[in-house]
Amino acid sequence: MKKEKTMKLTLPVEEYMGPGHLACQGCGATLAMRYVLKGLGPKTALCIPACCWAVIDGPFPYSCLEVSIFHCAFETAASSASGLKAGLEMVGDKETTVVGWAGDGGTFDIGLQALSGAAERNEDILYVCYDNEAYMNTGIQRSSATPYGAWTTTTPVKHFKNRPKKDINAIMAAHRIPYQATASIGYPEDLVKKVKKAKETKGTRFLHIYSPCPAGWKSRPEDTVKLGRLAVQTGLFPLFEMEYGENCKLSIKVKERKPLADYVKLQGRFRHLSAEELKLMQEEVDARWARIVAQCGG
Repeated sequence: MKKEKTMKLTLPVEEYMGPGHLACQGCGATLAMRYVLKGLGPKTALCIPACCWAVIDGPFPYSCLEVSIFHCAFETAASSASGLKAGLEMVGDKETTVVGWAGDGGTFDIGLQALSGAAERNEDILYVCYDNEAYMNTGIQRSSATPYGAWTTTTPVKHFKNRPKKDINAIMAAHRIPYQATASIGYPEDLVKKVKKAKETKGTRFLHIYSPCPAGWKSRPEDTVKLGRLAVQTGLFPLFEMEYGENCKLSIKVKERKPLADYVKLQGRFRHLSAEELKLMQEEVDARWARIVAQCGG
């Protein structure tokens, strides 16, 4: 009698996000939420400012999520999460994980002041930035997370963004918070592992999740996970962890990086770039990769 092969599960089986969300096809931000909630569990409260997820969740009183949600102003994800955590502790709830959940616009730009304040005070919150590299919910406008060379509606082809992406992780490291990490929806096991570690850590935790957006990147919905993996495999988005701004450790070591062209060619937002401009992008990725490897000790 043949033994049946059983598939080994690498992620928690529990689901806290239902199928009735309002996201676009192939939305990386929905995968980010699904994986984060798998790591956090039901005792979670989300503070969501203006962003794609303010819509994805569904119209009041409906929600695709099985956790508590507090919708707040664009600039207040971190401060709202800080207040909510304090309020829960006042009524004796010290178990609920309070999460500030925002996009790159509400993190890199509009919400940076509140995030910096919360980090400086070491508020006991987890802040998650799902990064799709533009203000996608309001029409694909440039943010400071938008990479060099990218088309957006405010950086059209003839005037594409000519500035590099803001290094939000260096900014957070300067605050010397207890835990911060980068993650990608292309590597869910790594993402969930980091979420669980963040959950068990006290003080301010920062998780930066790479979340491709087919609508804003002019990519195919079926390429979302592939792009999430290529961003790591090319060295464009290294996956690492840090504690108190130090002890940097690469969580996925890429021995032979793929050329950035493999990543770029799948996206219409870079289609206008010349060979020389693509070369500049590759050189910037190489330089940043070298810095990260040196910082993390290989």
